[in-house]
Amino acid sequence: MKKTSLLLAATCLISGFSYAQLKTPAPSPTQTIKQDFALSSVEVSYSRPGVKGRTIFGDLVPYGKVWRTGANQATTITFGEEVSFGGKKVAAGKYGLLTIPGPNEWTVILSRQLNVTSPAAYKQDMDVVRVKAKAAKIPFGVENFLIGFDDIKPGSMSLHLIWDKTVVAVPITADVDEKIMAQIDEVMKDENNKAYFPAALYYLDNDKDLNKAIKWFDKAIEQNPKAFYIEYHRARCLAKLGRKQDAIAAAKNSIELAKAAKSDDYIALNKKLLATLQ
Repeated sequence: MKKTSLLLAATCLISGFSYAQLKTPAPSPTQTIKQDFALSSVEVSYSRPGVKGRTIFGDLVPYGKVWRTGANQATTITFGEEVSFGGKKVAAGKYGLLTIPGPNEWTVILSRQLNVTSPAAYKQDMDVVRVKAKAAKIPFGVENFLIGFDDIKPGSMSLHLIWDKTVVAVPITADVDEKIMAQIDEVMKDENNKAYFPAALYYLDNDKDLNKAIKWFDKAIEQNPKAFYIEYHRARCLAKLGRKQDAIAAAKNSIELAKAAKSDDYIALNKKLLATLQ
């Protein structure tokens, strides 16, 4: 009897040890995504449940109730700087990302709560912002819940929530122009380290003073005469200024420099620019 008890105890110990070492794939795997945006980044951490043949919205995820916006752990979003989320100002920091799905419209919530995994744990007085977002249908199914960013520009992008045949988008914007212009003004005071090219490119791409931009492009070329990429953008600036012949000459020069550097991409870009100037 004593031997039997010892054998049973040993079997349980071995069995427990085996289970302790067992690792299997998560049914709703966690994903963390980080998107460079404005002058910092936005990061989202969430879990990705699958459809698995189920009816999702209005059934597995009920309408009109708070959803953790994923599975398993709470979903969080971190902003590296102040942004406007769905038109409402949000300070830099980490927030819980919660939603209340509806057939045609969702409420998207940023909360100070970072651990909401069930409706019972949610406290509305911890909301930072609530925004409304349309729920649109897509013509194909997405098996695993997906959070991503799209339509990314220097000061704007969209947060997308996609699962099954539903997509919800929330606009995110950041006021970066004033900050960048202040940076350019400060950098240009340094006589020994003037960032002519990035400053000129920002002016060109954001409809600033093109006459100032072309002067900076000229200075950048003086600093680096073989920089085919600078010469290409200089050609673009000349074209915008209406200096057609100068733009053609700059584009042709950029092609020759790009050939020497074996940069097929810039050869193609210059050819496309030239086609608009002929």
